[in-house]
Amino acid sequence: MYKLWQRYRYSVILLTQLVKTDFKLRYQGSVLGYLWSLLRPLAIFAILYIVFVKFLRIGADIPHFPLYLLLGIVLWNYFAEVTSIGISSVVSRGDLIRKLNFPKYVIVVSASFSALINLALNFIVIAIFMSLTGVDISPSAVIMVPLLIIELFIFALGVSFLLSALFVKFRDINYIWEVVMQAAFYVTPILYPLSIIPVKAAKVLLLNPVAQIIQDMRSLLITPQALTIAHLYDNPYIYLLPTGIVLLVALAGAAYFRKQSKYFAEEV
Repeated sequence: MYKLWQRYRYSVILLTQLVKTDFKLRYQGSVLGYLWSLLRPLAIFAILYIVFVKFLRIGADIPHFPLYLLLGIVLWNYFAEVTSIGISSVVSRGDLIRKLNFPKYVIVVSASFSALINLALNFIVIAIFMSLTGVDISPSAVIMVPLLIIELFIFALGVSFLLSALFVKFRDINYIWEVVMQAAFYVTPILYPLSIIPVKAAKVLLLNPVAQIIQDMRSLLITPQALTIAHLYDNPYIYLLPTGIVLLVALAGAAYFRKQSKYFAEEV
């Protein structure tokens, strides 16, 4: 354990400092400061709730649908934040990379941890709403929710590794990813219950790890009526598919990032 600590001690110290700096700079000069971490998803939630619940009457058959909607938005925003910041994380630290010799992966990981702090703050808001609306947390949720967050963290980090390394060479990646995320937002069951679309389409959508995580989290925390991959497939091993996608993306992203990182100082 001591040898392991000595090996990664510098990386951990640098990671801690980068996370602190990123989080402070994000709200520097803002009147409300860190409160924007809570207000932004709540503002988006309020707009979407008025449009989709009050006017379009979507989700009327889902218990606690406002919470159902808020949880989906918070989880999606976390994934979007990690990947959007991760794309330019290496290029934005170009001066640091050219001056110092350090493990480059720390830059991307620090962006992921900064977003994780925001996610933790948002979950406090969700917990308060759950308490006010009488939603109970099951014992299984206490165990499974952290595992689902870890799954989402690994997937988002793997995508960030891949995108950040690609962005060093191809600056168009940023614009392409914006379009991909815009399309993925509407394809992923965030604004609507999965029950309103055909079963065959729902089965395909839930193979997306982000959709799988959101629906599993909703089922555990909000209502068991939230359709999950377990509801739509008879095969108990089907979870291996989205989990396999997460691991594949994480390993491929990390491998590509490591391969390209030796050239970052020359290219950023």
